[in-house]
Amino acid sequence: MAGQLRRPSPHLWLWYALGGRLPDRYREWVLHDVTSKTWLWRHGARTTFLVGPLSALWLLLPGPLWLRLCLVLLAVLVGYFYSFAFAEENVEHRLTKHGYSYGAGRRLRAAARAEAEADVRERYLARYRQSE
Repeated sequence: MAGQLRRPSPHLWLWYALGGRLPDRYREWVLHDVTSKTWLWRHGARTTFLVGPLSALWLLLPGPLWLRLCLVLLAVLVGYFYSFAFAEENVEHRLTKHGYSYGAGRRLRAAARAEAEADVRERYLARYRQSE
């Protein structure tokens, strides 16, 4: 599936990371982006794009360096905390912007997780419960 997906260009990805809607031709890529195994890492990358420049700007403020570093550390910690606390809601909102029903991402991730767990269970039973 990933080989057939059309990835957005860097400027479109930046728009997407800011919360913008991509053109319809990237609809499947958005679904892949928020339902793949690495969806949480991808969410973290989008968060870094939002928090990083703001933190760098705060380093340029006047004042003692230790105070500016504390401000940046606090901002990064709070930014990531809230971003990851609402990660599922955020990706569901992204999907609804691109025409998917609310909860589609959660359902697809749960189905993939169940499939992976079933595979692990089968391998476990085949290896350790052969005599039963």
